[in-house]
Amino acid sequence: MRYRWLVSMCAPAVLLLIVSEFPPRLIAQTPPSAAAPSAKSASGWSARTPDGQFDLEGVWDFSTITPLERPNGLDKQTFTDEEAVAFEREENQRQNRDLIDSKKGGAQYLPGSVIPYNEFWYERGNKIIGDKRTSLIIDPPDGRIPSLTPAAQKTLDAQAAIAREEQLGRVRADSPQSRSLADRCILGFNAGPPMTPGAYNNYVQITQAPGLVTLLVEMVHDVRVVPVDGRPRLPSVIRQYKGDSRGRWDGRTLVIETTNFLRETSFRGSSANLHLVERFTRIDANTLLYEFTVNDPGTWTRPWTAAIPMKKVDAPIYEYACHEGNYALRNILAGARAQEK
Repeated sequence: MRYRWLVSMCAPAVLLLIVSEFPPRLIAQTPPSAAAPSAKSASGWSARTPDGQFDLEGVWDFSTITPLERPNGLDKQTFTDEEAVAFEREENQRQNRDLIDSKKGGAQYLPGSVIPYNEFWYERGNKIIGDKRTSLIIDPPDGRIPSLTPAAQKTLDAQAAIAREEQLGRVRADSPQSRSLADRCILGFNAGPPMTPGAYNNYVQITQAPGLVTLLVEMVHDVRVVPVDGRPRLPSVIRQYKGDSRGRWDGRTLVIETTNFLRETSFRGSSANLHLVERFTRIDANTLLYEFTVNDPGTWTRPWTAAIPMKKVDAPIYEYACHEGNYALRNILAGARAQEK
């Protein structure tokens, strides 16, 4: 994983943000029951925008240490209080880049830990969500992503073979298009759609105007403009990195359906035929329930759904500057040409 955001943090204003905002930002939350986090069970939030939409505006934090999938060996939907404390402690230790394995000596990272970079730079939300769910996935009931179809598994195996080749130094770099969208600063790993908690940059800013809702995710730089005025979708031949989104109101819930993805826009292996349904329900002044359902019959054997309660924060989103597309990509290509020689 490449930490493109670090370049942007050289700006004094953003460094000030890190110092003031870095303490864990996710606090205990009380969303509806994980078994059915539905808009119909929401509290009576009634604030509206001037054009009559339910008010979803603000900057929302979706960071949490709750995993997308239920960890292996767990067969329950929620933790007890004691189990939640233990899980948070152990998971924060596992992900801490600054811990060393004293048995091996030196700067050896703990087994199962992730890319070694100073822990200071990460803001992963060190608490599980307030209802203590063991996974963000609420359907299927086992809390795990469904099985891949045979065709999708074949594609995944081919991608894994390419990854192994790159680990041996045989890098795909015939052109910029050979590299990933992340390398090219086009998409971020948690920016979506759908939005999923990551190691940092877990804010989304929602603004509303007559007939429109916009979503600006802290990761990378794109604003998703979602019409809610009933206009028709784009023709299926027009494909976009973030797909074609159209919104509608289901009671107090904003429902956004997105199709027309590009082939390169793959969410956990999804195809360009992904049909994504997102639901945003304002629970109270400080809580926004975000749910998304992924439906891609060519990739998974059944649809699956996740739910993430977001907390409102009194903080701005600063500009995201991704410079790998400006500098690192050129060096990757130049290195590949030198290797060929």
